[in-house]
Amino acid sequence: MARTGRTALIGRSAELDQLTGVLDAAASGLAGVALVGGDAGIGKTRLIAELCERARQRGFVSLVGQCAELGDALPYMPLADALRGAMAEPDGPAARAIRARPVLERLLPGGDPGSADLTTGALAQQRLFGSVLDMLAEVASERPVLFVVEDLHWADHSTRDLLVFLTRMLQRERVCLVGTYRSDDLHRRHPLRPVLVQLQRLPLVTSVELRPLGNDSMAEYLLALDETDIGVIGGVVERAGGNPFFAEELLAASADHTRLPGTLSDLLLARVESLPDTAGQVLRVAAVAGRGVGHDLLRDATGLDDLPLEEALREIVSRGLLTASRDGYVFRHALLQEAVYDDLLPGERTRLHATFAELLAGRGDSPAELAHHHLASHDLPGAFRSSVEAARLAAELGAPAEAHRHFERALEIWDKVADAEDLAGETRARLALDSAAAAAASGEYRRAISQLQGLRRLADDPVLIAETDERIAYYRIDSDDELAGLAETACEAVDLAPESPLLAQALATYARVLWRAYRVDEAIATATRALAVARATSARDAETSALVTLAVIEETTGTAARAAELLADATRQTSGDLSIDLRACFTEARVQYEQGHLVVAARSAARGVRLARENGLIWSTYGTDLRFLQYLVHFADGDWDAAERLAGDFGIRVGTRAEAVLSSFALFVEVARGRSAAAERLRWLAGFWSDELVSYMSRCLAAEQALWRGDPEAALEHVTAVMNLIEPFDPGLIRVAATGLWALADRRGDGDHALADDLVERARWAAANSPSGPRAEIGPEGGAWLARAEAEWRRVRGTADPAVWREATEAFGFGFVYEEARSRWRLAEALLEAGDREAAQAEWAAASEVADRLGAEPFRGALAELGRRARFTEAGHDSGDPGGPLATLTGREREVLAHVAAGLANREIGELLFISQKTVSVHVSNILAKLGVTSRTQAAAVAHRAGMANDTGAGNTV
Repeated sequence: MARTGRTALIGRSAELDQLTGVLDAAASGLAGVALVGGDAGIGKTRLIAELCERARQRGFVSLVGQCAELGDALPYMPLADALRGAMAEPDGPAARAIRARPVLERLLPGGDPGSADLTTGALAQQRLFGSVLDMLAEVASERPVLFVVEDLHWADHSTRDLLVFLTRMLQRERVCLVGTYRSDDLHRRHPLRPVLVQLQRLPLVTSVELRPLGNDSMAEYLLALDETDIGVIGGVVERAGGNPFFAEELLAASADHTRLPGTLSDLLLARVESLPDTAGQVLRVAAVAGRGVGHDLLRDATGLDDLPLEEALREIVSRGLLTASRDGYVFRHALLQEAVYDDLLPGERTRLHATFAELLAGRGDSPAELAHHHLASHDLPGAFRSSVEAARLAAELGAPAEAHRHFERALEIWDKVADAEDLAGETRARLALDSAAAAAASGEYRRAISQLQGLRRLADDPVLIAETDERIAYYRIDSDDELAGLAETACEAVDLAPESPLLAQALATYARVLWRAYRVDEAIATATRALAVARATSARDAETSALVTLAVIEETTGTAARAAELLADATRQTSGDLSIDLRACFTEARVQYEQGHLVVAARSAARGVRLARENGLIWSTYGTDLRFLQYLVHFADGDWDAAERLAGDFGIRVGTRAEAVLSSFALFVEVARGRSAAAERLRWLAGFWSDELVSYMSRCLAAEQALWRGDPEAALEHVTAVMNLIEPFDPGLIRVAATGLWALADRRGDGDHALADDLVERARWAAANSPSGPRAEIGPEGGAWLARAEAEWRRVRGTADPAVWREATEAFGFGFVYEEARSRWRLAEALLEAGDREAAQAEWAAASEVADRLGAEPFRGALAELGRRARFTEAGHDSGDPGGPLATLTGREREVLAHVAAGLANREIGELLFISQKTVSVHVSNILAKLGVTSRTQAAAVAHRAGMANDTGAGNTV
């Protein structure tokens, strides 16, 4: 039975509506992801085809990529497929965006994988991911984008990583990302399963599961395919189990009057066996190529002339077994290709794989595909050579997981291949080192370390042992591994390495290990030696690494000026390693920021971001770090609009620690401006509060949010949790302690003095001590927070005078606009309590101007409350009838009377109005005399009869 073209979509309206909703949301500016699962043959491809048609009607740019069963060895196969399809419209927005990004052009046919630069591994992957995201955003700025990845169950590791990255990073771009997968293929250990579990938790993701069609829908579907006898359709519906593809094949078999086999595979093969001999042979050859095959490659593999080949293909296509694609043919369904391939005789399969290997080698096609055919044809030398080539290519393309897999395959068959070293162009040990590097670059540090430890046990060459030890130590410290045995491994590398760049690298790594173990003097000596050896052997990467390590140590144990000099040396020239250069840029900008040099820090951070952007690494680890440092500089210098623009990339829906750290920074402005988004962000971040940095950032700001809302108990809960996590010498503890003291001062609880004493003592200790002993200097921001903590401690104890708050205000005067104004707010309160109303109003006005300029709503509210209580503002403070019994009272006496009417004692009234209890007593005596009453109760009754509003406020709730 020939297929008559695509029928109307039947029985899938609900699922199509779900997907269309995601599509329409993307068109309106809310990126969305849909994951479509279902058994093989259930209709996923047909549903996606209908979605693509709706997208076309809505003006979308559609990018469609197909995974294949070979895809786990071919990195980014569906991405390359989608890019190739986009280039079919050379003047379209997608093609233009791809051509503007050489990293993406490398994935196209004929692209030179080594054309960009020598960056490999994790950095190359971060660059590729950033380029894909930027490409989608650029296209979406012109027209919305539908990006489809089909058959994710066959996706390679790097494609799965790309899917996760895009799902987490797409926020407000007009992009709809859709992935399909066979749910019946997902066994318990299938690598896609944890990815789906991770993604399906996100609100951005819509899951669509295709169930078997009901009998009525199936019958309607079959009737649309072929108006045949209703009795035949009834039998097919009964046997098909709701699977449209199975039903089609059953219907075709009944039309051909063939006996209906018991399994789908038998059913499919029955269709193939009915082909003429030549057509059947062509189909079998095509099955060895995979899901799709180019016309020229198929012609060469079959050995047929054009006319007989075309006749055979016409027969195959007419029966709906293959469909014509852009430049070849594709099996109508993957199940059909699998059935035909599995039916091949062993010798036939081996011969055909050898044929394809020979043809692909002559064409210079993908080495990964070539390795697949060599292995299947039992050509181990060919498989070895192609696997090594495929590994190196994958590393260059930014697919370290696939590179590791190919290196491992080559190592597995090394002993079975004659002249393996000549074929690889390097020793087995060097190949193992490359394999470990690829594993580490893909995040598999344990696997990399295990592989290197195995190599170390077999090695007897001192230089190889030194290199292996250095890499083990490097990967262990990068993965935050435990310290046990780490120093010994790094030290052995130093002892065995000859005077060479390897020794410089080993010393630089050993210095990092020693610093992490707080062996400061040894770390300084080792890093200094590393610097000397690096300069003597022209090892610029080790030189930069040693300079950064020395600067970090100097920052803590020496002087900031010396640290700045070392970092200036580190960033003065490029090291040849972008990762090290970005680390140096970030560290320089961070040190400048923490020393209060905000203008210089802004320039350094911008320079680092520019380096990251020029190399496509804006989404790399240090590229991201540099952007959040830019954010912090703008938060401090008061350019909050710029900070919020940067925070537009700091996603709320976080799923990894790195995303949670980045998201935490957005809270600075969100909390300070009273944004509603802060609450949702905190809900997402709560899942990462076991992490020290995420907890410090987000819970400290959650405490501030609680304080602005008048909830010191919640604030103290956050503060306590953070204090229990961070190290006692961490200078960040000072800010946390200051926030806790703010909460205690607002709570005014009995017995809080002891807790306040503990907090201030811990802040003082952190300011004075480093991991290795007394701290040389704390830096301007740390000193300012310590001054704030001291002032808040005095506020808890009721002894805060203007001097301590003036000191805190001046301490933040290095350029931290917001914190200076917040200290000024408390200074105004202290001045009021001291009776210096004029000075208090001046400080209040200065703080109010900053709050207004920054748009700091909670702070502005607190200042307005202070102004109302201190009568700095006039509106709403006079109550009652001016000609009534209250006419003789002054403005201050009316305020006191309002609080008396509310039932407050003199002490409470004094605290609220920033006057002494004795002064309140004098005001009450004057009020009683003027009203002609003898008690507070009688005065309150007069106030109520006169219509005085009981608008005393809630006191200082901030």
